[in-house]
Amino acid sequence: MPEPTKKDETPNGQPEEPVAEGKEPIETDGKNPEPPEPEPLQAVVAQEPSPAENGSNQPQPGGVKEQAESADSTVKEEGPCSPPPPDDDNAAATSPTPQEEDANSIKKLSVELPNDSVPVPAMGRKDSVWSLGEGQGPEELDKPIDNPPLSTLLIESPQSATVFVGGDITFVAKVEAKDLLRKPTIKWFKGKWMDLASKTGKHLQLKETFDRLTKVHTFEMHIIKAKENYAGNYRCEVTYKDKFDSCSFDLEVKEAEQSSGQSIDIRSAFKRSSEGQEDAGELDFSGLLKHREPKQQDDTPEVDVWEILKNARPDQYEKIAFMYGITDLRGLLKRMKKIPKEEKKSEAFAKKLDPAYQVDKGGKIRLVVDLADPTVELKWYKNGQEIRPSPKYIFEHKGTQRIMVINNCTTNDDAAYSVAAGDEKCTTELFVKELPVKVVKGIEPVKTTVNERIELECEVSEEGAQVKWMKNGVEVPTGVRSRYRVKCEGTKHFLVIDDASREDTGTYSIMATGGTSEAHVQVDLKPLKIYQDLQDMTVKLGQPIKLHCEIYPGNVPGRWYRNGQLIQPNDRINIIHRNKVHRLEIETSSLHDAGDYTFVPEGYSQSLSAKIHIIDPPRVHLESLNFPDNTVTIVAGNKLRLEIPISGEPAPRVVWMKGERVILESGHRVRAETYGDQTSLTIEVTEREDSGNYKIVLQNEAGEATASVRIKVVDIPDPPEAPLVPVVGGDWCSMTWEPPKYDGGSPILGYFIERKKKQSSRWMRLNFDLIKELSFEPKKMIEGVPYEVRIFAVNAIGVSKPSEPSKAFTPLAVTSEPTMLVVDDVTDTTVTVKWRPPETIGAAGLDGYLVEYCIEGADDWVVSNKELTEKTKYTITGLTPGCKILVRVKAINAAGASAPRTLQHSVLVKEVIEPPKIRVPRHLKQTYTRKVGEAVNLVVPFLGKPRPKVTWLKEGKPIEPTHVSIRNTDCDSIIFIRKAERSHSGKYEMTVQVENHVDTAILDIQIVDLPGPPVSVTIEDVWGGNVALVWTPPKDNGNAPITGYTIQKADKKTMEWYTCIEHYHRTCITITELVVGNEYFFRIFSENMCGLSETATQTKKSALIVKEGNFPHDTAQRQYHAQPHSFTLTPTGMQVKTPEYSDHDFKEAPKFTQPLINTFAIAGYNATLNCSVRANPRPKVIWMKNKIAIIDDPRYRMFSNQGVCTLEIRKPSPYDGGMYTCKAINDLGEAQVDCKLEVKGGFTFFELMQRGVPLHLIDKYMNEAKIVEQEK
Repeated sequence: MPEPTKKDETPNGQPEEPVAEGKEPIETDGKNPEPPEPEPLQAVVAQEPSPAENGSNQPQPGGVKEQAESADSTVKEEGPCSPPPPDDDNAAATSPTPQEEDANSIKKLSVELPNDSVPVPAMGRKDSVWSLGEGQGPEELDKPIDNPPLSTLLIESPQSATVFVGGDITFVAKVEAKDLLRKPTIKWFKGKWMDLASKTGKHLQLKETFDRLTKVHTFEMHIIKAKENYAGNYRCEVTYKDKFDSCSFDLEVKEAEQSSGQSIDIRSAFKRSSEGQEDAGELDFSGLLKHREPKQQDDTPEVDVWEILKNARPDQYEKIAFMYGITDLRGLLKRMKKIPKEEKKSEAFAKKLDPAYQVDKGGKIRLVVDLADPTVELKWYKNGQEIRPSPKYIFEHKGTQRIMVINNCTTNDDAAYSVAAGDEKCTTELFVKELPVKVVKGIEPVKTTVNERIELECEVSEEGAQVKWMKNGVEVPTGVRSRYRVKCEGTKHFLVIDDASREDTGTYSIMATGGTSEAHVQVDLKPLKIYQDLQDMTVKLGQPIKLHCEIYPGNVPGRWYRNGQLIQPNDRINIIHRNKVHRLEIETSSLHDAGDYTFVPEGYSQSLSAKIHIIDPPRVHLESLNFPDNTVTIVAGNKLRLEIPISGEPAPRVVWMKGERVILESGHRVRAETYGDQTSLTIEVTEREDSGNYKIVLQNEAGEATASVRIKVVDIPDPPEAPLVPVVGGDWCSMTWEPPKYDGGSPILGYFIERKKKQSSRWMRLNFDLIKELSFEPKKMIEGVPYEVRIFAVNAIGVSKPSEPSKAFTPLAVTSEPTMLVVDDVTDTTVTVKWRPPETIGAAGLDGYLVEYCIEGADDWVVSNKELTEKTKYTITGLTPGCKILVRVKAINAAGASAPRTLQHSVLVKEVIEPPKIRVPRHLKQTYTRKVGEAVNLVVPFLGKPRPKVTWLKEGKPIEPTHVSIRNTDCDSIIFIRKAERSHSGKYEMTVQVENHVDTAILDIQIVDLPGPPVSVTIEDVWGGNVALVWTPPKDNGNAPITGYTIQKADKKTMEWYTCIEHYHRTCITITELVVGNEYFFRIFSENMCGLSETATQTKKSALIVKEGNFPHDTAQRQYHAQPHSFTLTPTGMQVKTPEYSDHDFKEAPKFTQPLINTFAIAGYNATLNCSVRANPRPKVIWMKNKIAIIDDPRYRMFSNQGVCTLEIRKPSPYDGGMYTCKAINDLGEAQVDCKLEVKGGFTFFELMQRGVPLHLIDKYMNEAKIVEQEK
């Protein structure tokens, strides 16, 4: 891949073709045109875009000088078709403009390049740039060029300098600010176009300072760590309003020589730098085309992107650039145009056209090709269109040469030409060079007045030349809507201003390619003449105002002012200007229109003035008060300030009167005041006497006016009389009152009521909405508390003072009716009823009850108790047997009798036998356990009529009254033991009998005590730090199962006991982790539900813990033989000798330690059955009812925790009763326990059917119920 070359260089010394965007030649062969191929670049010169490219036909300044000089350097090599080069020294003697300085810097760059030999036709295109004073012949170079003067602002300019790569440098510019009102604007540029303000970063910094003493602005540009590509031409521009100054300077960056063969990475070269990275703030992108230090590359294989781009179509360039990370696509395309193509040897052409040709305008040019085959047909094209022979285009044949001559070249001939020989073609470009246009006759200064016509004339050296008109250095707009017109007549050019104004004053110049001319135009005002001045006027209010004046010149506009304020036209004010006449018309005058009027002609210091005076009769504007009938209502005691607008010009005199009395301005409580456009009446504190009519009289020189106002003073009403409370209830009362005697001059709107407790001083408002009636019922009072009430009257003015309080009253109410009235007992002559007290008694309390009865079918109620009874139970006596009566009860208190509570059904006066029924409490259905010494107090309720006979038996024998106390009532029996002993344990049988009907119940009472200690404790074995203990359970378990043991140990030296383990269930244990060398004693406590035994059983012998194989020497030894262990016993302890033992087998068949107990359950209440089982391995527990296993029945829940088995029966019914079995099974055997469950409170056949019980179960349940009844 060929290495990329520097700017303006070509590889192998081949000439380059200039880049002319938008001018690519197009070839056609009668078919669709093919896209042109990029041709090798022949020459690179500093060119600006052509007028066609800029979208304008106006020439652009700058750039021709470089082309000309490049062309001159080329003449020395090739010679033809080029005028002699101008002298560089003479050219440098002229004062260059800023554009020329840039061109010089670019020219310097072109000269330094090694391969600058360019063919003559490639240089000096007419559409390159504009230049001032360029293109003169050698004899004209010594003449000075007239440049427009520039305002000098810089007092110190930056100078050219040199810096090494990586070094820092600072450029300083200073501007004197003595004549400047604000800070000037400065811009730093690199080259022509690059504004360095957008490139600031870590390599470039711009700084501004101001010295207040010397009044000098200092502007600095710091270049930090300069790089090779920072070298070049820089420019500093300073602007302040219409002043401008600039200065150019060069920066040279020195660096070490680099080998030309060093290659760069195209992808990194065309990637744009971003902010915050190493290359942020670069000055330009030219460094991308220079050689850089090689960077460390990754291990990915290198890709020859140049080769890919050369072999790709132009429409694939963007895709390839994106694929390889190239973001500067525009720079890539420019670079692609500079890559030379490998030209294949042409078969049709022995010599092709040169890449470019140049010819002066009006001259002729010969385009010559040499054919390899003279017989080949040749066609010439211009911009893709075939050229036919004509007087302008002449075709010649000389041997193998084919020549096309173009006569009288014009700008239209500046185009791309191609010649086709068979399938091959070659192309070239023709550049038509225009000669500089000189100014033959300059512009003459003009001085005129406004509204006159100005015509500036200039003559140039060539017809149809393009020129540019400037005003004060700015191009004059010449559009359709512009005030300026430009016309051309041959070589004469005119700038016309039809209607001149003062703004047209300035310096006008015309610019041509070969020179400039300028002149000053001064436009002054015409002298002002006043034909008719403004006149003073007096106008009546509401009449029109017309002001009129005449001035010369007539087309001068002006402004109208009133009292120094500018008048703008609107719907009421009309401003008219016709020729010399200026009029101001106001349709309807107002007081604001009075004042001094001034007319100021625009542009003149003179003015015309007049005074307008407005008069108006006095008037009183009562309508603005918005009071009906001009009546003002005020509350007594308030301040009244009545302001009434008045009008009149001049201001009228105002007099206030009430009757015949004049109200003075100096009054104390009542006074009248007048100021501005209103008058006011002020009454500091209004009284009822201030009511009446007030008269206002206005007078001025224009007339007199009167008006009257009525003032009405109103007040709050008087308080009403004290209210009356005729009726009082439980929490309410009824109250009435009379209206107040004086309503305050306003109708009474309503009343507010307040109440309070008599002992309190705090009143409470009872209504928030006004009450319009004269009566009210307060509610929600506390019964039994004395209250007082009072009244407030309300009118539109406010609330009156409160009335006197009413007499104190106390709310009282009767109680509510008694509750739960039922029949308690019936005999042949009496009926006993009972009830509950009323739910609400109230503050009056409850004095007693009144019981009444009446025979069924009659309406006469007979009072049974002459005196009130305080009890809630009463027996009505003296009744006739067999009759039916109704009974009712009333509650009586101080407020009276409550509503009666009546029995729902009549009562038959006849005694009824009720079989006895014992209601055993739930906690007595199981064994009732108490500790020794505790009291036993059991209450067993029962039913039955008449009063049943109750007997108690213990173990089938009568109970001795000295041991157990028994007390019987009509409905229950109480068994009481003051201090329980273990002898009181047993089964107690209770029998209830009514005539031949008997009911029995059995109570199991268990009195428990602390257990005794174990019978004996022995040391079975000692080995290592372990001791095996075995003991015998206690003889006395305290009438309760042994629940565990507590083992303790004590060192023989201290005999302090420490607990080893608590709640231990077995009768053997191994104590571990004993200290070697110590001798221990052990003791064991028994434990039941009452606690630990009072004493413990201690081992008779001690256990000595020694190391294995060590025995005491001075002790006698006795041997005990036990299988499989053997040990030696010493007087001080036991010594283990080679212990041999086998593992204990803990497996055990199931054994129930707590059996099931027969249980009674109440229908609808959950019941539980409990038992405990011991087995190893863990047994499988099966629950059965009537020998049938219970499986997946939601009415049963089974639990098993630590050997305790529980069966919960959820809301049992009578058919849930029966025989229940708990069965435990493991590999060693099985065991089971049984109990009987009886569910009381049965259901009828219909209820069982509603619950969905199967018929065979219902039948079984009904039969069992009959058998139980027969047995009873």
